[in-house]
Amino acid sequence: MVVDPANQAATAEVTLANANGLHARPAHMFVQTANGFASNLRVRRIGMEYVDGKSIMGVMLLAAEKGAVLELESRGPDCVEQIRALRELVENGFGED
Repeated sequence: MVVDPANQAATAEVTLANANGLHARPAHMFVQTANGFASNLRVRRIGMEYVDGKSIMGVMLLAAEKGAVLELESRGPDCVEQIRALRELVENGFGED
């Protein structure tokens, strides 16, 4: 994670490890977690355009499969906490076996 306290910003890259990638249920969990924080969130697959990480439609448009690398960019008062929560969610495979 890279943190820029002066601009209230944090970025991180995460790799999807769960078998089915960012399908409907994990996408919902991702957006629900992101919306639990005041900070704005942008997400993209490496090489693609950013989407609103607090929008289910935006996150679903990523069509991210297992092994995809996502770049998370958070800006706001709780940006570090938001990135940490999302990294934990992704790294734990969204609770899937």
